[in-house]
This record gives sequence, C-alpha cells and structure tokens, in this order.
Amino acid sequence: MKGVRKVLVANRGEIAVRIIRAARDAGLASVAAYADQDASALFVSLADEAFALHGVTGRGATPATTYLDGAKILKIAERSGADAIHPGYGFLAENADFAAAVIAAGLTWIGPPPEAIRALGDKVQARHIAQRVGAPLVPGTADPVSGVGEVLDFVAQHGLPIAIKAAFGGGGRGLKVARTAQEIPELYESAVREATAAFGRGECFVERYLDRPRHVETQCLADQHGHVVVISTRDCSLQRRHQKLVEEAPAPFLTEDQTARLYASSKAILTEAGYVGAGTCEFLVGQGGDISFLEVNTRLQVEHPVSEEVTGIDLVQEMFRIADGEPIGYDDPTPRGHAIEFRINAEDPARDFLPTPGTLSAWVPPAGPGVRVDEGYRVGMTVPGSFDSLVAKIIVTGADRQQALARSRRALAELVIEGVPTVVPFHRAVLDDPALVAADGLLGVHTRWIETEFRHDLSAAPLAQPAPGPSDSTGSTGPAGSQEATRTVVVEVDGRRLEVVLPGDLFGVGSPGAEAQGAGLPGAGTDRAARARRRSGRRDTRRVGLASGVDEVGAVAAPMHGTVTKVAVRDGDSVEQGDVILVLEAMKMEHAVTAPTAGTVSDLTATPGDTVNGGDILCRVQP
Repeated sequence: MKGVRKVLVANRGEIAVRIIRAARDAGLASVAAYADQDASALFVSLADEAFALHGVTGRGATPATTYLDGAKILKIAERSGADAIHPGYGFLAENADFAAAVIAAGLTWIGPPPEAIRALGDKVQARHIAQRVGAPLVPGTADPVSGVGEVLDFVAQHGLPIAIKAAFGGGGRGLKVARTAQEIPELYESAVREATAAFGRGECFVERYLDRPRHVETQCLADQHGHVVVISTRDCSLQRRHQKLVEEAPAPFLTEDQTARLYASSKAILTEAGYVGAGTCEFLVGQGGDISFLEVNTRLQVEHPVSEEVTGIDLVQEMFRIADGEPIGYDDPTPRGHAIEFRINAEDPARDFLPTPGTLSAWVPPAGPGVRVDEGYRVGMTVPGSFDSLVAKIIVTGADRQQALARSRRALAELVIEGVPTVVPFHRAVLDDPALVAADGLLGVHTRWIETEFRHDLSAAPLAQPAPGPSDSTGSTGPAGSQEATRTVVVEVDGRRLEVVLPGDLFGVGSPGAEAQGAGLPGAGTDRAARARRRSGRRDTRRVGLASGVDEVGAVAAPMHGTVTKVAVRDGDSVEQGDVILVLEAMKMEHAVTAPTAGTVSDLTATPGDTVNGGDILCRVQP
C-alpha cells in the first residue's frame, strides 16, 4: 500500500469485523466508530482504536444519529488520524454525498466515485445505462412514477405481476411485488414509505416482474485504469421478503452462453458508468432462460465470501489496493470448486422470519475442512433491535457442489447458537430439500420459493439459559481471590474507547459479596450479562407464546420489538380477519400486524413513531 495507512470502518457488526481483519492482514491500522448499543461489540474490541459516535455531538442511539451521521464519522476520522474510510455495506455505503464529503476532506474513499454511485444508485438511470450498452432488460417505466394511476396504466399495457421498486435504494427495501390490481395502492404506498425511511427518498419506478425467477449476480472489480474483471457469478435465489438467506458461487446450472452474456453485460455497464472498486451487477434469470438486468450494488455485498472462496481473492484487500491507485493486474479468474454461504440471522423462521433481537447465551461455530465463519458476535453479546439481524455467516467450500452441500449439512449440524431464535432450523431443513440439492442440471428454487413452496416444520427449539461460568461472573484474568487477579475495565474518555487493567482486589474479585461490592463500578458485576440473558430468554419465550398476535381476551400484541410506522385503523372501526391494523419497522424491514379475527377495534394505543416491545398490547379486536 502506497498511501493508505489507517482505515476508519464506517459500519458495525460482521462486516466491520471483516474489514478490520483485512486491514490487519494488509498492515493497516483500523478505527471503529460505534453506537451506544455496540460499545461492547466484537468489532469494537478488535479495532486498533474505537470512538463513540455519541461523543461528537451528543448521545444518539438510532441509525440516523450514529452510523448514518456522516458529519460525526468525518470528525472521528479527523480525531483518529485515519486517512481512509471503508463504508462496508448498508448505512452510508451507497451515499454519494457522503463519498464526496470524504474525498473533499482529503481522505481516501474505499468505494466507487460519487458520480458512479449516483448514476447506478438511481435505478432509473441504471436502466438507461443498461439500455445504452445493450444489456438484457424486462419492460419498465422510463422514469419514476408519480402515483398509483401511472402504475395502473403500466399494468394495462404490460400486465401483471409487476415490481414496484425504490429508485434510490436496494437490498429489498422499498420493493413490492403486486400480483393483483387491487393490492397496488397499498403496496405502492408501502414501497414509498419504506424507501423514504431507508434511503431518504421515496421515488419508485415499475417494471414487469419475472415470475419464479432465479437471482443471479456477478461479483466485479474495476480499477482506476479502466480495467474491469468479473470474479465469479453467484446464485442468491433463496430469499424471504427479498432478503437473501443462502448464496452460492459459481451460480449453478448456467449455460456457457448465459455466463458469457452476464460477464459481457456487467463489464459494459460498469465501464459506461465510470465505475471503480468492488461492485455487483444483479440479474434475474427466468424459467425459460431469459436474462434481465436488475440493478448494480455499488458496494461490497454480504455474500462476497463465496466468490473469495472459489477464487482465492480477498475482495476487501483488493478494494484497499484499488482505492490506493494500484491496477488489478489480472483478468477474469477461473473459479475452482463450489462455495455456499448461510446467513445466520436473529429471526424466527417458525413465525415468518420475524426479527428476534436478544443476547447470545451460547455460540459454538462449526469447524473442519472447508468451513469459514465470519462472525459479528460472541457469547454474552447482544444483537440489538435497532440494526441488522445478521449474527454471522457460515461459508462452506467443496471441490464441487455436492461436496459443498455435504459439508454444509455437517457444519450446520455442529453449529450451536442459543439465546435468540435464528434461521438455523431453516438452513438445516433446506439442505435436504430436492429443490435445492438437485443434481440433474435444474435448480428448483426461485426468489419466492420460500413463501410459495417451502414446506417444513420449523418450530423453534426451547431457548437454553446456561449459568455463567467463572469468567462470566468475575471477569478476572488470574486465580480467584489471588493478588494477581485483575479486571479489564472499558471506559470512554472524551468519546474514545479505552481498556484499563485494574487489580482484581479493587473490585473484591474472589471474595464473598464481590458482586455486591462492585455492582456500582464500571465493568463490575458482569453477572449483569447473565441477568440480561435470562431477561432476554423470558422475552423470547413470551413472544413465541404470542405468535398468533392475540391473547385469550382479544388483545392484539406486537410480535416483536419495533417502531410503528403506520396505523391503518381507529377505535370503533370494523375489520375483517387479515386486515392490516398497523405496520411495524424492525431491523430495517416493515412487518404488517393484522387482525386475527373479524370484529371491532378498541383500546388502540399505538401511534406512528412509537417504539414497542414484543408482547406489548397494541389494541383489541372484539368479535
């Protein structure tokens, strides 16, 4: 590396851990910026330096006042002496104004030029670019629509189903699929609302939706010298609510012609846009083999490890090199073997993948040949409800797809994670489903397969609450009660995170009543973690009992912790079973709370902007 020496990671969780580790491998120093909820997070402890985001302009615990506050992040970069910023994925990763501000501050932006982010982040402009280079496309509106009327006009010309898509977003947020004309008004409103909340802009466009398509993408790199390479294809068809769960590379069962067209279209689109850095071109592949360009993600993708595993290329380090002005120095690599990634999300698949924030009481990742684990949390750490639900990623590689699938079964069987419901039961079940494990040249899954065809019992297992071990209760690093016992205390000094090692006897380590003596001291009484785990377990158990959303006297309860974004009824309204009562946003996604039975609404307490916990009573529906 010629210029970059210290990288500020403008993100959190698993991807922040990934970037910090890559920086260390490259000989670069790393700086973490963290929200209050992440003060004890893994990425914070791994970074060379860490600064609290609330320490700049006052405390703030929401995404808008922490990881989305570019001014705070730039001030931390200045204080820490960082000379580069890596945004990871999500948050500010695809914010062209933030990228421009980073460059204007004299820092290296480890991402594409702001102009390319703007051109490709606007899905309408991206379609225009794809059209100019001859990339395959389904019919769609040339520009964002002005309202429901234009959507219905498009349907009259092109038919159903259609996709209503945020023009300035991605990752499934602000994307709604309408299969009947009657649902278009509600879905259009929801798409606009979700896009505004996630990206600050609510413009949406419409395109014809390919039914039962596969989601196939290309991982690309482009340098400052005009060279673009495709690292590999990926299949990301296993999704729920347009959020990916399982990804694999290379994408199986593509013809040579399809692969060649994906490669050529991706390179042409990125070249036309003046792209630099890591990026992903996404496509839909219809049941008949037709290909349609979807969008470009102008950042690193969650599923990038599968491309790394089949090529041996460290994409994060390549991003460092490219941002430093170095040429890529190679052509399209030839993938070897097959890799599959499983996202371990804190979501309950038995209840339609509802988010389930909480504290990990057990975490034993798998190991052995072909297994890689990219984790964001460890035992005792809390997955907050304010941010993404991703806990870790299990990446399994084999000599071919069949070996990768076999190793995946072994890895998922070994995995132990307790304290919160996760999607692991889904992963274990899907690995034995003929639609995924097909070996006859046909992949049976598609982007709506989970909602329409997946049939397995995914009842959640009881949540174990193991008692804390000695290290949980004392935090000491020497024999209990000895003069050598110490405690590491984490403190913040002017917003900067520091670790201080103090004598254990200062806290009464190893002596009777030690917890009571230390309960008021920073870092002491770490039995709090165990108490938090027990509280978390009680909350999760209660939520499972409220899966129906209604108790025995007709009270409609919140199925999860979240923020009310819309209330669709008023006291005295009559509703039918399945009517929307209100909409909750949790872990970046909207979830509709519906009437469990026909009746009259009463005792409605929720208003937009309210934060509710799982189990809170929202209203009653009296038959």
